[in-house]
Amino acid sequence: MASIFSRIIAGEIPCYKIAENERFFAFLDINPLQEGHTLVIPKQEQDYLFDYDDETIADIMVFAKQIAKALKASIDCQRVAVAVLGLEVPHAHIHLVPIKTEKDMIFTNPKKQFSPEQMQAIAEKIRQAL
Repeated sequence: MASIFSRIIAGEIPCYKIAENERFFAFLDINPLQEGHTLVIPKQEQDYLFDYDDETIADIMVFAKQIAKALKASIDCQRVAVAVLGLEVPHAHIHLVPIKTEKDMIFTNPKKQFSPEQMQAIAEKIRQAL
């Protein structure tokens, strides 16, 4: 059965898309730690990031770097933090989280709430910075 992320890539589930190419896809997390919290995923579904071949791992990081630069340019933050946890969805993914302090990256913090209109505006702001 396809993961929720594969269903998002296929267009079966809506998302706030930031960018995509033939191999990777980036979209806003709907339960964000911070404004602009973005997920970067390979289109080829696999549960564990480090089970991909070296080329895919290198290429997803280059793709994530482009997204991180756009986040830094469009969201008020000190840095863009990176995390690979991979326990909540069985499809490898990278979290890119704009942060001002290390505490902004604690995954047990209450999630931020944004309206659909706010999420769309955030996504557009990031896309414009790409």
